[in-house]
Amino acid sequence: MGVFALTLRFFHAEVRKLLLIIGLAVSSIILFQCFSFSYGKIFVPSPTSKSSIVKLVSNATTLNDSNMAELFINVVANDTNGSDSEEEARYKHNTLEANTGSDLSSEVNRYLDSSFSKFKDQNSHELKSKPRITQGKSLISGHIASTDDGSTKVMVEIAKNSEKMINGPKPTTDYGDVVPFISAIVAAKGLQNSNLSSGTSSSFLGANLSSPRNAKTSIGTQHTNFKPLKIESAISVSQMNSLLLQSIDSSRSPRPRRSSARDRELLSARQEIENARASRKVPLLHASVYQNISKFERSYEMMEQILKVYIYKEGVKPIFHQPKMRGIYASEGWFMKLMEGNKKFVVKDPRRAHLFYLPFSSNMLRSALNGQDFQHVKDLQKYLKDYVELIAGKYSFWNRTGGADHFLVACHDWAIKLTKNIRSIRALCNSNAAKGFEIGKDTTLPVTYIRSMEAPLENLGGKPPSERNLLAFFAGGMHGYLRPILLQYWQNKESDMKIFGPMPRDVEGKRKYREHMKSSKYCICAKGYEVHTPRVVESIYYECVPVIISDNYVPPFFEVLNWEAFAILVQEKDIPSLRNILLSIPEEKYLEMHARVKLVQRHFLWHKRPVKYDLFHMILHSVWYNRVFHIKTR
Repeated sequence: MGVFALTLRFFHAEVRKLLLIIGLAVSSIILFQCFSFSYGKIFVPSPTSKSSIVKLVSNATTLNDSNMAELFINVVANDTNGSDSEEEARYKHNTLEANTGSDLSSEVNRYLDSSFSKFKDQNSHELKSKPRITQGKSLISGHIASTDDGSTKVMVEIAKNSEKMINGPKPTTDYGDVVPFISAIVAAKGLQNSNLSSGTSSSFLGANLSSPRNAKTSIGTQHTNFKPLKIESAISVSQMNSLLLQSIDSSRSPRPRRSSARDRELLSARQEIENARASRKVPLLHASVYQNISKFERSYEMMEQILKVYIYKEGVKPIFHQPKMRGIYASEGWFMKLMEGNKKFVVKDPRRAHLFYLPFSSNMLRSALNGQDFQHVKDLQKYLKDYVELIAGKYSFWNRTGGADHFLVACHDWAIKLTKNIRSIRALCNSNAAKGFEIGKDTTLPVTYIRSMEAPLENLGGKPPSERNLLAFFAGGMHGYLRPILLQYWQNKESDMKIFGPMPRDVEGKRKYREHMKSSKYCICAKGYEVHTPRVVESIYYECVPVIISDNYVPPFFEVLNWEAFAILVQEKDIPSLRNILLSIPEEKYLEMHARVKLVQRHFLWHKRPVKYDLFHMILHSVWYNRVFHIKTR
């Protein structure tokens, strides 16, 4: 018994020593991380079979010891070795998990106060994911919430401690006002391109956001690595104007192998446009809508007089020659339908043509090939490349100018990437100047959400200014990173600012949506996944002054329209000041802008039978205008 009692006491003593050693070790690790990682702590447990959970916990000791914000990113994936592009992942599914239970107010307030524009992700396709079918891989992505049908799931949940974090002292670091949880939010947007590996470590700060392919994150079994940030600022309207002028002065269009009579006609038209005489008959208010109304009117007249377009017959339906005229991508369908049925501009002899139209639908290209062997962006790019090689081999016109006198009209989000290797004029809805849209060569296609082919102009118009008792209105799905921030600042904050998430899609919901637009002085046009949104055109339809919040978005017909005369362009970083910006506009100026909105409305209307200055003619004119001012001869 004595030996047993001694052994038992010895065992208890050894257990206490072991627990003491473990406690000291854990305390040392925690203290080390607190003092070493001033921008946050990262704990990554080992992944389990066919799944992994990555939890990032932001340490806010640099802000205030009593205020702690925690960022949890839970990633559950079937195969953690997979990678995919954001575009492919988002559009392989049509459903999106709602942003429920999240509260971004503490985080985004400090984010927007000083450094929003520095850290916004230029690729905002982060909300959806799906495993590649052809390779059996899965995608990890995340910003707010994302799902696919159970195989891959990403959820970002942000919890705030107190409102003191919004107004608390700002940390002083080498990155200015950047705080740890913002770095984590931005870095989280890079997860969708991550290649999973082990053995790397870093702090929260630094996801490279310069391009989608550079925004990568490596997640190992023990550590998480974020690459250093590359900060880029938004392109201002004045910079866009400068880029347009530079493009005209130093055209990058290739010189044709041989000059033609059509080239000489375009050069003559350019001289006529440049030497257009100022018209004294045009009212000042009307003239202010345009960059130069004399040049625009002369250019439009010359287009109607001489322009001829050849439409290639090659291409099989439904991708070619079969327009879809309803939905959010209807612009490309309506243009195709009206162009192919036009007798004034279209010629059967390609030798008479100044422009050559590639009649494909980017929307039908994506949907028609979905589920076949075409699973990725590169597959669709090759499909279009093969088409161009077909017409280049059959005709001499593409090779004569390298495609500079050819054009396409595409509205799908993917179109800017699908057509990046086609050196033709591109009319694109996704006119992101920071992601491949070339000001001067390309032109912006307005996004028109057509709900009825039979009555595209239904419910047109709105209340007069005296009856518009709402300051601002927005409603829409939580697509992309910007809209949740808009709602966090302004939803239910002011009685005259109706800022909502998605409204019901039933008849009553659509009616309320229209009535709010018709009753508001300003309509908020906040970007979604991409820079474009149908709310710009909807605002004009309902005679509401558009407030465009979308950095690097080149507005439609930027070549001829003076958007600052009838719209408000707000940088994304200025969302906290949105109300002050709108209230600072004098009533007299608002009335002028409202009147100008009504003046430009005719340029954004689809007619079954095209009329002068309507949307069909304005799209064609933009293509014509860019070709005329970029033609080169020997």
